[in-house]
Formats: sequence, C-alpha cells, structure tokens
Amino acid sequence: KLRKAKGLTQADVAARLKRTQSFVAKYEGGERRLDIIEFVDVVQALGGDPGDVLKELYKPKG
Repeated sequence: KLRKAKGLTQADVAARLKRTQSFVAKYEGGERRLDIIEFVDVVQALGGDPGDVLKELYKPKG
C-alpha cells in the first residue's frame, strides 16, 4: 500500500534498492517473505519509518 500511495512502480522501488523488479513482485505477491533487514531497507526506500509500518502491521490478539 505504501508503494502505491507514493505513486511508485515496482521498477522504481527495485532501482532504489538496487534489486530486480521481480524481487519486489515476489514479496508483494506473497511468493517470498522479507527478513527484518530487507523489511527495513524496503520501507526506508519508500520514505517510510519502519517502526510506524510495523505498528500498522502488528495487531495484537485479544
């Protein structure tokens, strides 16, 4: 959601990360997961704060 909100393509993000577009497509499509270092790199490449994004993703159970 953050990538689209910023108006970026997968190719734009890949260039910022110095990775391939297929890398971005795979984690966005759920084909692969990001480790914590990759997660931080991706969020920072999108101009976001990793802590804020993690808070948004984590919803405690009951």
